[in-house]
Order: sequence, then C-alpha cells, then structure tokens
Amino acid sequence: MKLKEKISIDEFDGKRFQIRLVEPNSTNYKKAVITHYLHNIDNGVSKHFKKEAEKALKEYITYKNEEENFSLVAEDALQQLLFEVNNVPFPTPQNYKFKFIDLFAGVGGFRLAMQNLGGKCVFTSEWDKNAQKTYRANFGEVPFGDITKEETKKFIPNDFDVLCAGFPCQAFSIAGKRGGFEDTRGTLFFDVAEIIKRKKPKAIFLENVKGLRNHNGGKTLATILNVLRNDLDYFVPEPQIINAKDFGVPQHRERIYIVGFRKDLGVTSFKYPNPLKKKIKFADVKEKKVPATKYFLSTQYVQTLINHKERHESKGNGFGYAIIPDDGIANAIVVGGMGRERNLVYDHRITDFNPTTHIKGTVNREGIRKMTPREWARLQGFPDKYVIPVADASAYKQFGNSVAVPAIQATADKILELIKINNA
Repeated sequence: MKLKEKISIDEFDGKRFQIRLVEPNSTNYKKAVITHYLHNIDNGVSKHFKKEAEKALKEYITYKNEEENFSLVAEDALQQLLFEVNNVPFPTPQNYKFKFIDLFAGVGGFRLAMQNLGGKCVFTSEWDKNAQKTYRANFGEVPFGDITKEETKKFIPNDFDVLCAGFPCQAFSIAGKRGGFEDTRGTLFFDVAEIIKRKKPKAIFLENVKGLRNHNGGKTLATILNVLRNDLDYFVPEPQIINAKDFGVPQHRERIYIVGFRKDLGVTSFKYPNPLKKKIKFADVKEKKVPATKYFLSTQYVQTLINHKERHESKGNGFGYAIIPDDGIANAIVVGGMGRERNLVYDHRITDFNPTTHIKGTVNREGIRKMTPREWARLQGFPDKYVIPVADASAYKQFGNSVAVPAIQATADKILELIKINNA
C-alpha cells in the first residue's frame, strides 16, 4: 500500500476496499506525524504523536466498499498502515538499544548508520520533497519539513539519546566578542542549538563540510564550539576531519565531525575512530553490467571537456574533468559544477553506441561515461538494497549531499561506548 491519492487494498474481511488520501494544502506534516506515530506505536514515544496522528488519520482516510459507503474502525486503518511503514528495506531494529533524532536527514545516511548500531529513530526532518520520497521508500517514514518552524519542533519527543545533524555551513553575525547563542540567530545551527537546549540529549553528532574549519576566518567554528561548550554545557573535544576513504569506501571525501556529551555523564575525553587498514578501489563499487548508453558521453562533449581543461591549464589552473581508473579512488561526489565530470570512468564493455538521449554528436568510442546514481550510492556506503525511487538528477543531488555511512557509523560507535550503550 502506498500513500497516494488512491490506493486499492486486496482483501479486508473478505471485501475489497479503497483508501483515498485527501491532500489539502499545507498538510505534509500530517503524513510525517502519521508515519512517526506508527513507527513508535509499540513504545512510549507514540503518545507524543498520538493526538495529532489520530486527527490526521480521520482527515486523510475514507474507506469505501464497492457497494456502499461506511467507516472502518481506526484500529483496522492503523493495522493496514502499520504494515506499510514496516514493510520497507530498512525497518527499525526490533530490539533497539538507544533512540536518536535525524535532523537535515537527506536520504538517511545518519539513520542507516545508527540503525546498524541498534538505534531507533524517533524523529526526523528534511525539507526537500524528493529526498523525503527517497527517505520514505527506504525507512517507511515521511520526514517532517522545515525545522526552523515551531510547528515542526513541537513534534520532537523528549528522552532520546543522540541528536544527529548534517547542518549547512552559514555565517554568523558575531555581534559579541566571543560569539554565542544569540549570534547564531537566523541560521540553521541556531535551530540545532535550540533543540539541544530544550531536549538535552546525552550526545550530539554534527557533520559539516571541511571548509567549516576556516569559514569566516575560523569564527564560525569558534562560535559553534563556544555555544556547545559554554552556552549548552556539553563536553566537546576538538572536531576532526574524517575521510570516507579511510572507512572502506573508494571516495576521497573529507568532512568535519563535531561530537559532544552532556557534562553530567562525566565524559572528559574522546578518541575518533582509527582508519581501517583496508585496500579499496573504484572497481569495488563499479556496475557489474554495462550501464545504459545514456551514461556514456558524446564525442562532442568529451572534446568540450578536453578544451575546457586545456584552457584552464594554460592559465595555470588545475580545474577540469578527471577519469577515475578502476584501481583508483573517486574524488568527492558533489552537487553542481563539475561534480560528475570530476568522476568520469572508463567502461570498455559498451557495444551499443546508438544515442538514447538527444546528445550532440555520437557516443564516444573510448568508453568514457559518468558514474551511475547506484555507483554514487555505493561510494557513500549505501547497500544495494537501498531503493532509488527518483530520477537521476535528483538521485545525484541526494547522494552528493549525503554523509558517508561507514565513516558516520564508525564514529557513532565510539560515541555510544561513552554513553554506556552496549553495541555487542
């Protein structure tokens, strides 16, 4: 069953029914509250969503018999919907060991890592509609939307253990000499800090681009650390740059990790995970079968890239395309600019050179192609059963913006050890 405008259910008490989900304006949060409620229906967190969820269910769902109209009891509706939210590739662990929330969730890189360690997600938010679609297809849950709005924040439950957030890098006003909580108003970090202040989780785990370290002359990071350490009273060790390639995926992707612990827990030191001694290469994630011809570049586009690179080299710049050999490591996958062109590959298995898209020129004979969205997913550590329900353009954006799951998981494992959560 899918939460679409019209859905047919096979058999219910020997009769055939139809569910119609009414989609009034500004009600996306209702899908979120329903799926969050169902995911937590067997534990105490469900009471946080129950009132709004039952109200939303009444507004959304009408059951119709082929011969006559009548209403089914709420329990029947819940059982049908409960099947859907649990029948997904990555359901919540049955015997979960801790609870976390997933802010700026994207397509669930943090969630996947935390669930692998035995965690249960009790709240998630992500404003991008296509990312919400991908998230729901894999986890059975619709993320709440804009985290800056109080109507979203009110759904965050109490008593979760870890706050996870891959928040965007933004400049602060730095009105005061030190830079504190008030200076971050108007930025998305302010909303993260506000949630930490209200909910006081045991631990926090933040991820950002490497450039945060030097952003605005280092003032942005200094303000973040000051807010976490002094205004919010968390023990926060020095952030560390973590490279995805050190944790089993063939991608050179450096990101800054910031972890913190509520001071009453008595944590006074933290050691980031050591790199794995694992030999990796692009061939480990390369498509097993030759991809569709649409991923192969035209002869004209290949020449354009060559010319573009030569122009930059003549000016002393190193900007240009790059072709990753099978035994090499990919550059960081990023959205926009030269994101895909910096990660071209050779694939000599192609036999069909007939263009399948409206390209200028013919398909190149060297076998130069873009990586596929699935290869990007693998470069971020997403398993192959992870569903990609969106068009390629959205998929590249989603995986380019994602966290690297294995690096997140290795760091989270260290966090959980210190807050006394057994991961055995």
